[in-house]
Parts: sequence; C-alpha cells; structure tokens
Amino acid sequence: MEIDLLYQKFKICSGVSTDTRKLSKDCIYFALKGDNFDGNKFVNKAFEGGAKYCVIDDKTAEINTDCILVDDVLTTLQKLATYHRNKINVPIISLTGSNGKTTTKELIYAVLSSEYKVKATIGNLNNHIGVPLTLLRFTEDLDFGIVEMGANHQKEIEFLSRIAQPDYGLITNFGKAHLEGFGGVEGVIKGKSELYDYLKQNKKTAFINSDDQKQVEQIGDYTKVSTFGSYPDNHCLVTYKNANPYVTINYNDKEIKSQLIGDYNYGNIAVAVAIGKYFKVNSDSIKNAIEAYHPNNNRSEIIQKGTTKIILDAYNANPTSMLAALKNLKQLSAKKKFLFLGDMFELGNDAEKEHQEIVNFIESNFEDNIYLIGKNFYKTKTKKSTYKFSTFEDLKEILEDLNFLNSTLLIKGSRGMALERIVDLL
Repeated sequence: MEIDLLYQKFKICSGVSTDTRKLSKDCIYFALKGDNFDGNKFVNKAFEGGAKYCVIDDKTAEINTDCILVDDVLTTLQKLATYHRNKINVPIISLTGSNGKTTTKELIYAVLSSEYKVKATIGNLNNHIGVPLTLLRFTEDLDFGIVEMGANHQKEIEFLSRIAQPDYGLITNFGKAHLEGFGGVEGVIKGKSELYDYLKQNKKTAFINSDDQKQVEQIGDYTKVSTFGSYPDNHCLVTYKNANPYVTINYNDKEIKSQLIGDYNYGNIAVAVAIGKYFKVNSDSIKNAIEAYHPNNNRSEIIQKGTTKIILDAYNANPTSMLAALKNLKQLSAKKKFLFLGDMFELGNDAEKEHQEIVNFIESNFEDNIYLIGKNFYKTKTKKSTYKFSTFEDLKEILEDLNFLNSTLLIKGSRGMALERIVDLL
C-alpha cells in the first residue's frame, strides 16, 4: 500500500500499537517480527482487542479487509512516522549521547512544557522502533517534540536522524558505552556524532556544551550552533556551583538547586537551561522546572531509609558513568560508605580491562565495604577487603548481616544486573 493511503487510515485511528497486550480501541496494529516472536500470528487477538486495522507482512495472516499487507512491517512503520512528522511539521529536538540521555530529555521537557505544549519520548523508547512510535504520538498542535535516540552501533544515529529529521539536536557526552558494538571509544564518538553530521548537512541548529572539548571538536566550524557553559562568551552562561549531594548551578543571577546528584549531571541541567533560554522561556520558569524535577526509575535517586542514605543508580552502567558515580561518592560527607557495584555490559574485548580499572580506582579511594557483583567483577584481581560475588543470589546471603546504620550506599550496575533488588532486601 502507498504510504499516503496508509496515512489516511492512520489518521482515523486512536493510535499505534505493536503489542496486543497494550491495545487501545480503534488503534492500528503493526505486526512486528523479532528473534523470538512474530506479530503476524496475533492478528486475531489484535482485532479482538479493539484494533481497527492490522498492518502485516505475511499473506497467510490476512483474515479480513482491515488487514493491510505490506512488504515489511517495520520499514512501513518507520516510513509512516517520517511521513507523519513532515505532515504535522512540529519542531523536533533530538538528543543522543553515552550517558544521561533520558534525564536530559526529561529536564528539557520540564523546562519547555512550563510555557509550551510539548511531547517527548516515553521512558527510553529510543531505538529503531521507539523513535517511530514516538513520532506517531506527536500532533500538529504541539509547539515542540522531543526525541531521544539511542544506539550501540555505527550508522544507527544516522538512520534515526533520517526518520526523525530533527530541527535541533544535542549530544549529552561521549563515554565508554557500548564499546563492543561501536568498536572502541573513537567509534562511540564517530557514531554519536552522526547527529551533528545530520544537522550540518541539513543546516539545522546544534546545542553545544563548550566545556566539553570533544563536542567542540566534533562540531568543528559549523556556524548554526548555540553554545552553553561556563565561558562568558557563550550564548547561555551557566556555571557549576557544587554537588553535595545535589547539583546546584548559577544562571542569570539565579541559584538553581536541582534534585539531581553528581557533578556529572551539570551538563544535563545546563543544556535544559540553554534550550529554555533559546526559546525564550522565562528564567523563573526555567528555575522552577529544574528544581521541581525529581529523578526516578533507578536513575540517580536518593532514598532515605532511617539513618541510611541510598544512592540508587541501577538503571544502567558503563565505565564512564561508573567512574563518575564513584568520584561523586568519594566527595560526599558520610560516616560510613558502602559500594554495591554490578557488572557493566556490552564492553566486548574491553570488559576485563575496564572492570579491572574500576576496581583499581575503588581500592585506591575506598578502604572497605566494597561489594562487587557479576561474572566480570568476579574475575578481577582485588584486595582481601573487597568482596566479590559471581551472582546476585550469592550477595543476598550476606546482606542481612551488614550494619547500615548512619551509612551512605551507592548501588550501580548495568540494567541486566537489576541491583535495585538490594533496596527491597534492606
């Protein structure tokens, strides 16, 4: 079916679904395929659940005239999203980066939505399926759409940029994330910078943290740039004040006290401020939006349990974010500190080296109460005072014997480690 004809059907539907367990009445269901599932097999269930149309790519799944047969469901979903994006013509702000994407997206959303009508990526639906679904949620009455883009290989950001066609873009940072897929740190920089490449090629605007020399180098002499940071000649002057424990910044003669921990969040807050200023959001509205934002979903949360303070940062981890979290913990004042660190995934051939470097840093800066969980950390060379557990179940056995009175705990690891389970056991 031609994309314009499909679009006419999409417009009379209540929304888009790719999961028959989460259908809305009169939605259009896209029967996606994966390694372990085939959405074509659930067409009956989709109609029973209220779907108005089903987009399929298996002729045997065609059970009535409301089935729309296409060559490839995923490609069709992506093309429809771009078609819709161009039809509604809403300004799109896209962001990517190794760390802090979702937090930054939510901060930008908080600032802009204080004075504009805005929609943004839900959660971290930021891949080749999530980006199209995000775009298809946008409506023509919006002032802005915010699209988070994630990647673990070269050319993914380039591809997502072609789908979303952003008018504005930013990269939070370049870090040691997904080294296995990107082929090392230089591969990460090249892959994430595909967003800058798109913006340059299409004469769109980039927001650049001038305090991050890697970003400055990657944008080069491109002129459609709005800079922010601590240098006086920036378009937006934002200065870091402290992070003990929460990040506080100065902007426009105002002190903004966030609820985010760690100086690594400075850039994430600063770009939200810069975007707010660029789009003429009142400075008091910017301040109020930043101060009201509270992190959740295991991202840099502070949880108080009696005299125990827990820094829960268990949503994800890579060597860059792990080191940043450890440096932040080091400078915090606390009678006693505990470290519960889980394996960092997707590091490929660098896994052994990167885990050992984290261990070396820990043992040079913390004396005791160090608990490492996972197969990679278990293989590292450690001192006798460092405890290692190959599985979470092994750690569980000793938790109830530990005394956390008047302590600060850091819990951090990759998503697959699910270390937030520690909080439930305390």
